[in-house]
Amino acid sequence: MTRIMVVDDEPDIVYLVSKMLEREGYDVFSADSGEEAVEKLKTERADLILMDVMMPGMNGWETSKKIKANPELSKIPIAMLTVKSSQNDMEKSFDYGGVNAHIPKPIINKKMLNTIKWLLKNVPKTGDVQ
Repeated sequence: MTRIMVVDDEPDIVYLVSKMLEREGYDVFSADSGEEAVEKLKTERADLILMDVMMPGMNGWETSKKIKANPELSKIPIAMLTVKSSQNDMEKSFDYGGVNAHIPKPIINKKMLNTIKWLLKNVPKTGDVQ
């Protein structure tokens, strides 16, 4: 089963996104901070990560950069799920955070699900020939 990690410090967002994904058949687990996400990824497998930008402590861009710097985790697709959707914010997500997609809040269910399906199908996984 495909496992998706939702990283957001807002419990309502985690709940809403988790329910949307579970209805689609995904196995969902969460972290409420960048630090917790990095710790959980040491023991839990994720096929995709949905990450908020604005979190206390390590923000989403810093967390994504740290995950992408780890050779064992670098192939996990990451999509920012955030209200930070200016051109500069999106460029920072891709250039600094190394993410694979940027999904704006408020969440549009169909857009989020289509982006997730595309990422899971098109982003090479560890061991895939590139």
